[in-house]
Amino acid sequence: MKKLPSPKIRDQVRMIPEMLRAPQPVLEELESTLGGVCGLGAGPMRMAVIGDPRALREMFALPSTSFRWGHKFNVLGFVVGSGSMVVSDGDDHVRRRASVQAAFSRRRLNDWIPMIVEQTDVAVERIEAEARESNAPIDLYTSGRALVLEVAVRAFFGERIASRAGDIGELFRRPQAYLESPAIRQLPHRLPFTRRSKVRADRSRLDEIIDDEIKRCRTYPTGDPNDVLEALAQDSKLSDAEIRDQVVTLIGAGYDTTAASLAWMLWRGALEPLMWGQLREEADSVLGHPTGSGAPIDHTQLAQLKFAEMFMHEVLRLHPAGVLAPREAATDIEIGGFKIKKGTLILWSPHLAGRDPVAWADPLRFDPLRFDGVTDEERKVADYAWVPFGRGQRNCIGLVLAQMELTLMIARLAQRIDLRPLAPLLPGPIGMVVNRPLGGVPMRVTFRDHL
Repeated sequence: MKKLPSPKIRDQVRMIPEMLRAPQPVLEELESTLGGVCGLGAGPMRMAVIGDPRALREMFALPSTSFRWGHKFNVLGFVVGSGSMVVSDGDDHVRRRASVQAAFSRRRLNDWIPMIVEQTDVAVERIEAEARESNAPIDLYTSGRALVLEVAVRAFFGERIASRAGDIGELFRRPQAYLESPAIRQLPHRLPFTRRSKVRADRSRLDEIIDDEIKRCRTYPTGDPNDVLEALAQDSKLSDAEIRDQVVTLIGAGYDTTAASLAWMLWRGALEPLMWGQLREEADSVLGHPTGSGAPIDHTQLAQLKFAEMFMHEVLRLHPAGVLAPREAATDIEIGGFKIKKGTLILWSPHLAGRDPVAWADPLRFDPLRFDGVTDEERKVADYAWVPFGRGQRNCIGLVLAQMELTLMIARLAQRIDLRPLAPLLPGPIGMVVNRPLGGVPMRVTFRDHL
């Protein structure tokens, strides 16, 4: 087995801090000079960066026991809790994930479809009211975050506390900012009046909300088949502390990442008016008039939004919500012909895989139709090169919900609004934990009065 190629020490001194601030340029530099599998750091701080899709296919095929997720570098545990499935290993992970996975049944997902469309219409009405009041550009990233949070709260809590979605979103604001702060600011401590203490207080308030809802679910169950929290509260496999950690994980991870993806979709649509028109034409045909009194939109219509789905796939190929995903090697392993020692932090990159020139023709060109009419061989390549949600046993548990949300939201938004960007070029990315557009999505928005 070969040793991982690594940059010179002087280059690493520059690269490592830069990657913690803005990883995309560093990842692309590493890939262009050393290839899709390389090393960084040394000793207990050694890392392996993997972006080559063929190497990723090997990594995902390894047994989960080859890796650890509850490792010393996983700072998510402070926010989502030590009982969260995303920082769990072994039997604990299997048990926690199985309980949550059962909540994402196909029936429940399908039943959420009308709610997603309804909340998108409500969001458009809010945007229209804001536009009338100020006559100024609107940051659709903020509007999109509010929309995705409304959907998440209704999906995971039911309608009971929908009115508290804003409060819940505010309690996630500081934890998200904390996770994206420099590593030196995330060192564990119990000091009062610090960022970390404020995040701890926000998590305590979230726990109070969830605890109240767990108690209510057990005392006054609604029987709502779409209420994830009620399903978890009735499941004896998880403790209340574990339920809290799973709910915080589902909302925090799901709504920030989906909101970031929606932001990139809006930018791409605004800069490609012909594609925006194609999204609209398809939505008009499939979804009908937004104020119509026909039957609620369901999974059969979602399946007909072919261009919206391809548009979503292409945006996530180029702009995955997570640029890097960490796991620690629990034993010596081989990936891409290279030896990776036990204890190495593996940073695998959906960003690099989605731009791999072997896997994708003209990889930087934005072309949703690349997913149309693909051959079996092309589908096989895309299967291991399109990995915004990961692969295998540790893939994103909410991947179906996220794709469903994004497809429905972009179709409905294209049907109801027109976008005029304030700048003619796509913004750069920002965010180490969640990849979102720098500066948000400032747009001039006009509204379609009729179909």
